[in-house]
Amino acid sequence: MNRKTYFGKAADSWDKRFHTPKLSSFLEKLVLQFGLEQGQNILDVGTGTGVLIPYLIRAVGPDGSVTAVDYSEKMIQVCKKKHLHLRNVSIKLGNIEEIAFPTESFDADICFGVFPHLENKEKALRNINRILKPDGKLIIAHALSSEELKTHHNNASSTVMHDVLPEEVEMKKLLEKTGFTQISIKDEPGCYLCIAHKA
Repeated sequence: MNRKTYFGKAADSWDKRFHTPKLSSFLEKLVLQFGLEQGQNILDVGTGTGVLIPYLIRAVGPDGSVTAVDYSEKMIQVCKKKHLHLRNVSIKLGNIEEIAFPTESFDADICFGVFPHLENKEKALRNINRILKPDGKLIIAHALSSEELKTHHNNASSTVMHDVLPEEVEMKKLLEKTGFTQISIKDEPGCYLCIAHKA
């Protein structure tokens, strides 16, 4: 089974399994650390069922916007049922490695819970960099540390068991190679947060 099929099969039960009160509390605090501002245009990469959307909308306010993208049709269907009524939310089917958003479209691109699953991370990061505005921000985040994530995926399915976050040195090299600077990484129990700026 490939990743796309795996996430498609999981879409209908995803929120019941993972969107707990504990996660909601975590996300509220996490998004505050993103440093988003009112009126900004945000890209939610690998949005899944859109768990992050309400917190992002709150952060950018009525004059901002959130574009959510995912390559799983089933995930997008669930996401649309939940969020398509929101005026400043756009939900699109597509793969971040190749989706053709206009250059310099977004103030911040956010990868929550998705980065280890990107098949070609370098290609994805180059496209993310292209569609960020000058000095735009890339945010890679998880509700687990890199070590906890490794264990979680190893126990989840053979499809994702090798999907891990790069080691810190490797992550910084990859980000620098794809046009990012001012890289900060926090990797601790219960939270992974990497913030980088377009060079």
